[in-house]
Amino acid sequence: MNFAKPLEDCKKEMDLPDSVTTDFYNFWKEGYEFTNRQTGCAILCLSSKLELLDQEMKLHHGKAQEFAKKHGADDAMAKQLVDLIHGCSRSTPDVTDDPCMKALNVAKCFKAKIHELNWAPSMDLVVGEVLAEV
Repeated sequence: MNFAKPLEDCKKEMDLPDSVTTDFYNFWKEGYEFTNRQTGCAILCLSSKLELLDQEMKLHHGKAQEFAKKHGADDAMAKQLVDLIHGCSRSTPDVTDDPCMKALNVAKCFKAKIHELNWAPSMDLVVGEVLAEV
């Protein structure tokens, strides 16, 4: 989904370690646990660069649905994806005013829900996307 360039920009701007790239590469692997707060910071930065957040740094539903549709989702799937993220955001407690940890926990919840629906992309698809960007 063309995350490589904005992710690299975020890494440089925020001086993030290479472990963040590893977390993104392994994001959809079942059983892979990401716990690095900086990955949450990268998720926020990436979401901002992709213009998916509103002024309060919350998911902008309309823009997120449009983003999903641009990347292959139909209307129903795009709405369901946004609903999943919104539900995860509501059910994930705020972590002592740390937006990076909140983003990390929402991402973990979202990943779990996607796996429950068997919607996670295969590793072949993920590797193909990575190679296409290189």
